[in-house]
This record gives sequence, structure tokens and C-alpha cells, in this order.
Amino acid sequence: MLILRNLAFYLAFYFGSPVYVIAALVVAPFSKPALRTVVAKWSRFHRDCLRLAGVRVMVEGTMPEGSVLFAIKHESFFEAIDAPGFFRNPAPFAKQELAWIPGWGLAASWYGMVWVARDQGATALRAMIREARARIADGRPLVIFPEGTRVPHGERRPLQAGFAGLYKMLGLPVVPVAVNSGPRYHHGLKRPGTITYRFGDPIPPGLPREEIEARVTEAINALNGQDVDQR
Repeated sequence: MLILRNLAFYLAFYFGSPVYVIAALVVAPFSKPALRTVVAKWSRFHRDCLRLAGVRVMVEGTMPEGSVLFAIKHESFFEAIDAPGFFRNPAPFAKQELAWIPGWGLAASWYGMVWVARDQGATALRAMIREARARIADGRPLVIFPEGTRVPHGERRPLQAGFAGLYKMLGLPVVPVAVNSGPRYHHGLKRPGTITYRFGDPIPPGLPREEIEARVTEAINALNGQDVDQR
């Protein structure tokens, strides 16, 4: 049954996704709102496909409105794919290398992705800040994975050094978000059960680096000891 459920998920998602990519490329030159709608629908389509694999999603806490910086635990590709349909018109940060994916990278740039050029110095950082501020001016929340990479469920990693700099320069409240997608989604075979998002309390801007990093680290790891059920 597990293999059959996964086969249904992969067939539905990977045969359906090109339709959304083509639609995004068609509408992007003419309407950014239409592009964002297509991307959000693709993201929700992915979650619908996961139901075929027996995976459901639960949310604990309340998602704040307005321009904030969502700092999310990163355990698998689930939260990256889910973000455009889950958050309200978000502008995610993503590594620059993803911009080179044919078709997808171009659509993502038009969508408003904030590209992170790691190890390219102060010039790249200033460009990233300019892009992030432009998204804030449009009223869009920012979404970042402050650990910088996927981290296995149950493990803690230090936050990337650039996170505290972004927090300081952008002057936004930070909303930490824990997610325990790893046990269900990280491996090739998706496993039935529940993926939980847990929103932490907003953290105000202006805190010292040590405090903001400690508070975010604690909050995004709030589900580390909590595995998901097998239903």
C-alpha cells in the first residue's frame, strides 16, 4: 500500500507540475498577480497530491498578517514547495543556484524570489537587501530558512551568519515557524501521517544578535522531539 500510494503521488505531481510551469511562463510577462496565483495553485496542488500518499497537514498557532520575516525550520523540500500556497503572497529567499533551473528559475524570478548569492561578498548582500525591501514595499511577507540547508528531524544546527544581519537591516518582526516534515517527506517514499506547522510568538526588531539567534533557534526546533502519527 505504501508503494502504491507513493506511485500515485509521484505520477500526479510530476505529470501535473509542468502544466503549472508552462502556465506561469505564459502569464508572467503580462500579469504578476496572475503569476502569483498560478504559483500558489501549484503549491496547493502539491499538497493535494500528498493526500494520495496519506500525508496531511496541521497548523498550530496563528499566522500574522502584514510584512514580517517568517523564519522556518527546514527539514525537507516540503516546506519550500508548500510556502507559496500556505503563506499569503510570500517572497521566499532561495539559493542563487536554483535560478539556473530551465523554465522554473525564470518563473521564480518573475514571481519575486529573493536570490541568495552565498560566498559572494558585500555586493551580493546589498543586492539581496534591495530586493527584500522591494518585496516589503509591496506588502509581501518574507520567508527564510535561517539554517541555510535541510536539517534532519531531531537535529539542531547553528543559524547562518547572514540571518542576524538581515534581521538588523530589514527591521522586521520575526515569526519563527517549526515544522516536522522530515519523518514524512524527506525520504524517497513519503510516509502517511501528519506534518505540523507551529507558529511561535512574533519577535520584535532591534534585539542583539545573540538574543535573536537564541530565540529563533529555540522556537523553530519546538517540534524536534515530536514525531508525527502514523495515520
